[in-house]
Amino acid sequence: MSRPVVLACLESPHFFWRLSAIQTDALRAAFPGVDFRVATTETVPDQLPGAHVYFGWRFDSSWFAAAPDLRWIASPAAGTDHLPIAEAEAAGIAVTRSYGFHGRPMTEHAMGLILGFSRGLFTSARLQQTEPWWKDDLVDDFFDLAGATMTIVGCGSIGSHLARAASAFGMHVIGIRRNPPSRRASGITWMPPDQIYQAVGAAQVVVDLLPATADTAGFFDRATFAAFRPGALFLNLGRASTVDHAALLDALDSGALRGAGLDVTQPRPLPLDDRLRRHQHVVLTPKSATLSRTYMNDAVAFFSDNLQRHLTSSPLNGLATTRIAAL
Repeated sequence: MSRPVVLACLESPHFFWRLSAIQTDALRAAFPGVDFRVATTETVPDQLPGAHVYFGWRFDSSWFAAAPDLRWIASPAAGTDHLPIAEAEAAGIAVTRSYGFHGRPMTEHAMGLILGFSRGLFTSARLQQTEPWWKDDLVDDFFDLAGATMTIVGCGSIGSHLARAASAFGMHVIGIRRNPPSRRASGITWMPPDQIYQAVGAAQVVVDLLPATADTAGFFDRATFAAFRPGALFLNLGRASTVDHAALLDALDSGALRGAGLDVTQPRPLPLDDRLRRHQHVVLTPKSATLSRTYMNDAVAFFSDNLQRHLTSSPLNGLATTRIAAL
């Protein structure tokens, strides 16, 4: 059998999302029988012939024609909606996402937003510009986390990580999941999606971690927001397509929602005159929930484990396609 070839294309202006020479050398040392090659986005089509594995942020559908030997596409991202899953499956090419290391930065981000609202920090940042003293404004603005309920919609590995942090603050956690575990786990009370109205109605904080699929498009619509507990806080760290922005604005304008923290929007970025940008009860972050200086180290570790599985014809972790191709 010819020597397996792995082609990596992991470019980014930020070092923690870019494959370094040190990480490449570590992969070569760990797998001396594998030929590791590094490409740029521009050179990928020229370097794909002969490659068995592709490790990268994106894979353009047009690249399949240049990759007759490709057996596996590995992404360091948690989601796969940006990848050509259907085309890969039709070609018998496995596609994997990564997981297990996005939970920490996203949990820190979510708790930062929650604390910003619950302790009135965002209100203070706004009023310090115009008011000499605003303590009375915070009396109606803050809320206690201890004893409050957080509902996590799309509660997988990231949601479970967030649930542990919420529990440390004394919060109760409800997890919405298509196939919830049969028993209480990680301090989470599980509910299926068809109980969404009950779940959001019980929560002071609702966190959207849903992926982008046909089933989740516009999941948070007027009916869902109408079921929220009055004065609840809404966060979206999942995908923008899961939220009807017009319905969200109506809920904010009516006072039904306390506020919203959005790490994702549609479009991205929002126009400067978009109402969500200017709403006093909305905090936007620029899809920065996964910022972590250890991201690529963790991504390479996940890929290394999966590569070992692939080389030994073992099941891959994070499989997004139903076919597993061995080298």
